[in-house]
Amino acid sequence: MEKAVIEATRRTVTGKQVGALRRAGKLPGVIYGYKFEPTPIEMDFREASYVLHHATQSQIITIKLDGKEFAALVRERQKNYIRNEFLHIDFQVVSLTEKIRTKVSIELVGVSPAVKDFNGVVVHETTEIEVEGMPGDLPEKITVDISGLTTLGQSISVGELNVSDKIEVLQDSDEVVVVITGSAPEEVEEAAEVVEEPEVIERGKKEEEEEE
Repeated sequence: MEKAVIEATRRTVTGKQVGALRRAGKLPGVIYGYKFEPTPIEMDFREASYVLHHATQSQIITIKLDGKEFAALVRERQKNYIRNEFLHIDFQVVSLTEKIRTKVSIELVGVSPAVKDFNGVVVHETTEIEVEGMPGDLPEKITVDISGLTTLGQSISVGELNVSDKIEVLQDSDEVVVVITGSAPEEVEEAAEVVEEPEVIERGKKEEEEEE
């Protein structure tokens, strides 16, 4: 895992003046947490945005402030979604020697044969799970291979995820992560027969009327 580092300085600008800070190429934020008083900070917008766009919720980011380094998690990202730009970031300082709780995103990989063979649809129901563990043991993300889902209705639950034994998953093991949905071929054929039947009856009525 590549070390993610963001350099920051203490911020004195607050309130409505923060807009001018952003126009000057700075990204405002706040850092708080383990043995750390809440402190407003500012970062270089371009450099911080690059790191934040690639960082996950469970990735430790090193914040350099006042000549010291602090291990932190991103707890909140305020964004302008139209311009895809960060507006404000909340960092939580964590202890590298104590367990923490956070959420880890789930990424689907592979191709389910049921999609090609039975026109199935992949439904990603759980996109992240809450876990607890030492900061250094937290995975950036959890990958789930769906190539083993060969028939409609097959699913993968939280309990089936490949997670390190150093991490405790805090969600229900029966919770569905991904499922393949759709109609089986025989169901489609039966539906087609039901639709065709009224058309045959209607034609028969018209023929009887013509004979009269």
